[in-house]
Amino acid sequence: MAEEFLPVCGEEILHVSNLSVNRSGNEVIQDINMSITCGEFVGIVGPNGGGKSTLILTILGLLKPRIGQIDVYGKAPMSKATIGRIGWVPQAATELPHNLRITVKEFIQLGLLSRNFFRQYLDFFISPPAFFKQRKKNQIKIDKIIETVGLKQYANTMISNLSGGQRQRAAIGKALASEADLLLMDEPMVGVDVESRNSIMRLLDDLCHDQNKTIVMISHDLASMKRTAHRMIYLEHKIRYDGTAEDFPDLSSLAELRGIEATHPEADSTKSDVTKSDDVVIIVSPGAEGGES
Repeated sequence: MAEEFLPVCGEEILHVSNLSVNRSGNEVIQDINMSITCGEFVGIVGPNGGGKSTLILTILGLLKPRIGQIDVYGKAPMSKATIGRIGWVPQAATELPHNLRITVKEFIQLGLLSRNFFRQYLDFFISPPAFFKQRKKNQIKIDKIIETVGLKQYANTMISNLSGGQRQRAAIGKALASEADLLLMDEPMVGVDVESRNSIMRLLDDLCHDQNKTIVMISHDLASMKRTAHRMIYLEHKIRYDGTAEDFPDLSSLAELRGIEATHPEADSTKSDVTKSDDVVIIVSPGAEGGES
C-alpha cells in the first residue's frame, strides 16, 4: 500500500536533473534540468519531435533515461510510493476500443479507483454510514465533472458511440475524478470545443489553487497556455525557455531562439532583445536598460 501523502503547496514534487533520453538510437532530449513544485500549472510547448511526449513518458517511468535522474515525490518513477498520486491523459485517449461496453459515467467513475479505494470500501464493514456518505459525495463529484467536460447529455451513452473529441473529454474527466495530486496531460484538448476547453481549463486552475494539485500539460496551443498556465517551458530537444507565461517570448524571439534567420530582417527590427544563457532564453523588453525594475 502506498504511504500516506498530503500535498503541501510549494513543496518540490518533481525533480529532473541532467536528463538525456534516446529513442530508436537517436537522442531526443538532452541535458534537461527542471523542478516543479506543488500547486504549479506548467505548460510544456514546442515543435513536433522536440521531445515533449518523451519527457512525460520518462517521468512516468515508461521510458528509461540514457543518463540523468528523475525523482517524483522523492522516489524513482513507477515506485510503489507514487501509486495513485499520478494521473495521466495520453494522446491516445481517444483511441478506445470500439467494442468497449461502458457508459461515459461508468468510464469517468473508474478514476475513483485511487489509492484510497480499498480503504473506502473497508468502511462498508467498519462504518456503513461513512461508506454511504462517501459514495454520495463521489456521485456528486462525478456528476459535476461530467457537466464540466460537457458530457452531461451523454452520461448514459456508451463511450464507444462518442466522437473522438467527446472521448477525449471523457478521458480528461476520468483523470479529474482520480485523487491524483500530479496530473500529466499530453495534448488533452485535441478535438475539444472552445466552450468545454474554457470550462476544463478553469477547473484545472481551480484544482491548483484550491486543492494544491499540480498539472503538467503538453500543448501546441500557445495562446491557451499563455492564458492559463502559471509557467511555461519551451522544449526543443533542450529546454529553451523556462519562466512565467507572461514573459514567454513573442514569435520573433522564438524564431531567433530556434536559430531561424529572418528572410526579411527589416521587418523584424522591433522585436525584443534576446539574451541566451546556457541555451535558456531570457527576455529583455525594449527600453528596459539600466537593470531590474
